[in-house]
Amino acid sequence: MNYLFPLLAVLLGYAFAIFVKPGKRKSLKLLLSFSGAFLLSLTVMHLLPEVYEADHLQRGETHSNTVGIFIMVGILFQILLEFFSKGAEHGHVHGHDEMKQMPWSLFFSLCLHAFLEGFPVGRHADLAVGIAIHHLPIAVILTLFFINVKLKKTTIFIFMVLFALMTPLGTLASASLEVLNQYYTEITAVVIGILFHISSTIIFEASENHKFNVAKLSMIALGILFAFLL
Repeated sequence: MNYLFPLLAVLLGYAFAIFVKPGKRKSLKLLLSFSGAFLLSLTVMHLLPEVYEADHLQRGETHSNTVGIFIMVGILFQILLEFFSKGAEHGHVHGHDEMKQMPWSLFFSLCLHAFLEGFPVGRHADLAVGIAIHHLPIAVILTLFFINVKLKKTTIFIFMVLFALMTPLGTLASASLEVLNQYYTEITAVVIGILFHISSTIIFEASENHKFNVAKLSMIALGILFAFLL
């Protein structure tokens, strides 16, 4: 199920956008708020304590800033990726108007982001759920955007299928390649930085004019509660 949840979420989002063609995006923004809070809470409550504990056990030091450095690397790396993806990871797609062919910069940056997200999933089944909830509205928004800019249907399908495969491939690589296991703590710290940036951006961008409202606050609180109960 660790492999299936993120994969099916993207395909479901793609199918929903193709066949339902939702006109209003308010519900998608609320789902984004929930997913951002859920993903951030999972990161803080589960991934973050694990990497600091693992780093302490490996190094036998009372204080070490190694994990913090890799987390900051992850944040900076995600900012770099967004120069190419234009914010597609958090549902804020722009800057790719009048596309007639595969948007390669968006494709590679988004797929690399999703691939890295899959690394810690093998050891955290709850994170697979969080990433799936995160990817579902993103897939809907991406598909609708590609339809609106008149991208070819075949191109859209290929893009979304490959995007859907990236997180499971990241999980598979983490489980299969011993060299990656040797650096699991460092890689996971980088992923934590990526998730920190993505989830916090989602929370602040999911409403109009960056203003909070009751519905959004409720979804954020619900996301935190679900993560706590896992």
